[in-house]
Amino acid sequence: MWNISTPQGLEALGWDTAWASALATLGDPSLQPARVSRVDRGMCTAMTGSAEIRLATPLGLQVAVGDWLAVKAGTNHDSTWCIGAVLPRRGVFRRSTGKGANPEQIVAANIDTVFVCDALDARLSIRHLERFLVLAFQSGATPVVVITKSDSVTAGAAAHAVEAVKAVAEGINVVMISSTTGEGISDIAAFLIPGRTVALLGLSGAGKSTLANLLAGSEILATGAVRRDGTGRHTTTHRQLLVLPGGSLLIDTPGMRALSVLGAGEGVERAFTDVEEVAVRCAYRDCSHSGEPGCAIAEAVSEGHLELSRVESWLTLKAGPGSPELDAAGRDATKRGVAQRKQRKAEKVADRRAGKASTVEPLPESARSAT
Repeated sequence: MWNISTPQGLEALGWDTAWASALATLGDPSLQPARVSRVDRGMCTAMTGSAEIRLATPLGLQVAVGDWLAVKAGTNHDSTWCIGAVLPRRGVFRRSTGKGANPEQIVAANIDTVFVCDALDARLSIRHLERFLVLAFQSGATPVVVITKSDSVTAGAAAHAVEAVKAVAEGINVVMISSTTGEGISDIAAFLIPGRTVALLGLSGAGKSTLANLLAGSEILATGAVRRDGTGRHTTTHRQLLVLPGGSLLIDTPGMRALSVLGAGEGVERAFTDVEEVAVRCAYRDCSHSGEPGCAIAEAVSEGHLELSRVESWLTLKAGPGSPELDAAGRDATKRGVAQRKQRKAEKVADRRAGKASTVEPLPESARSAT
């Protein structure tokens, strides 16, 4: 086994002894480490700690922004480089594409923290937020919800939005910011640690690129206005890794309107702890939560302890992509189960009232005649 010394500047990109060990196991002293900062069609840009290099991505190899590569200089002392291997990933954000030979897309790799961004000037989407939190948890990174554009609404509306987010983000840091006024920016500074990587995720128009430019201290990324219908424009067309002035690293990603979850069982459990804790109280382990007797989920919804829309989202994400029939069936069954439970409850109340009425002793005949 050979030893590799850490080239100057790689520590600032997040390089550590574990990745150095992974590189050493390849057994090729000519390989050098480089971190991917940008991915284009068939090409990528990587940072070696002292320079940026361009590399062709071999057919069939999926390279993501944030990856650590083992690269080798071209022969005859030319300026070309080639990829020898992708080092083992940590903190991987994946999403389902549902098509082709690669049904899974790696959005960002080797991330420590995920800023899940949602904007107040558009319709704050709780259901999309739930999906992003599932994938953030599944990646192994720490999620932080960043509510952007706080200057676009009244203080009351902003406070209401924060409460709505906290209701589905229990135990997760929630920060409200304005990239225009600077409100809340100091609150996210605690998550920007030198050598650690933060990924910005969210729908188009969530203010990710504007936030990235603010943190970088310059207009590095293009930004665009939100359309009249509240949807954002895809101003970020590629993923990019930025080194911020304070030494932390930031990955901006294109906004994603369609977001499917693939194989994110653990992420669903962690993002829906409130629902999962109720589900374990069901009378049967294989409860489908479709109204069977002893279903704790249906009981919690009918009594107002859980929102039906959140349970529907949980069922959909548990079913996963590619099974829309199952998703629809689960949602309909849950609604029927809740309705049936409410009906049974109403019938019991009516029966009790009727029973009480029937047990009232009638007036004596003399008393009735006296009246």
